[in-house]
Amino acid sequence: MGRLMYVDFPLIISFAVLSLFQGVAAAASPHPKLQWHYYEFNTTCRYAEEYVRHQVQLIYDHDKSITAKLLRLVYSDCFITGCDASILLDEGPNPEKKAPQNRGLGGFVLIDKIKTVLESRCPGVVSCADILHLAARDAAKMAGAPGYPVFTGRKDGMKSDAASVDLPSPSISWQDALTYFKSRALDVLDMTTLLGAHTVGQTHCSHILDRLYNHSGTGNSDPSMDATVQDNMRKLCPPKTKKGQHDPLVFLNPESGSDYSFRESYYKRILRNEAVLEIDQQLLNGDDTKEITEEFADGFEDFRRTFAVSMYKMGNINILTGNQGQIRQNCRFTNKGNPN
Repeated sequence: MGRLMYVDFPLIISFAVLSLFQGVAAAASPHPKLQWHYYEFNTTCRYAEEYVRHQVQLIYDHDKSITAKLLRLVYSDCFITGCDASILLDEGPNPEKKAPQNRGLGGFVLIDKIKTVLESRCPGVVSCADILHLAARDAAKMAGAPGYPVFTGRKDGMKSDAASVDLPSPSISWQDALTYFKSRALDVLDMTTLLGAHTVGQTHCSHILDRLYNHSGTGNSDPSMDATVQDNMRKLCPPKTKKGQHDPLVFLNPESGSDYSFRESYYKRILRNEAVLEIDQQLLNGDDTKEITEEFADGFEDFRRTFAVSMYKMGNINILTGNQGQIRQNCRFTNKGNPN
């Protein structure tokens, strides 16, 4: 696989680079209507992005896990009904955030804080959807990912239903995972890249118990998992024997661990059969994903470069703009349902 083009993103971005990303967005969305620095040039909230970055930095300085939490929020939002901040809603009888697949989501308090700051400075201007994408971009950069442009101007969705959540199991097959990503206008490179966000963060033991004790209903462990890693995971994740049993958390990439930093060790672990989640290990099951994994493990800059593009593409899934949606005053409620 050839080397991938690297684009870094300083404060001032060239027209050519912006055109590149607009082209990427056009491939991901038939009618992209987002704009670079939308709030600076089109609204009364010129410093919206600076306000977001400042609040993220305040949290990141004492809780680096915020990067993983925000990246998962973006994924859980965009892959369901699109990037409309519906994952943030508390409103409704059964909101998306309450779906079993979304268990353990975090980062809501930070989004609330950012929204409060922005509403105090420029009320009714900045959407929760844009806040989420800007905050995730800034937190990822603080953890070692590349900076990348977040085009803004999204509107917020007005409904949230857990029944619409179809996020795949961590034990999904490689082929089914690729089909799922393609259904969101993302390709094999995007899938391999976006799964690389697992270089930071944790998962509940319940998501890997099948790999450890009853893989594919065999009553045995997953033969693709390294024996030493398996033994270590079994110590951390005992079999579930009773209802209500504690469900511990384990690091997805122990080399990153509590530092929550982007590292090539995630891909190197896959090559050594040491991935914690089965979906990650299954990247070796496809010729394309295996080749990409090998390249990312060999040259981490290639991962950082494609991560920027894939995050950008994901941020354009089924966006709401113009007269669609609304600008929520409170990210947890639609304006009509806001109790305040």
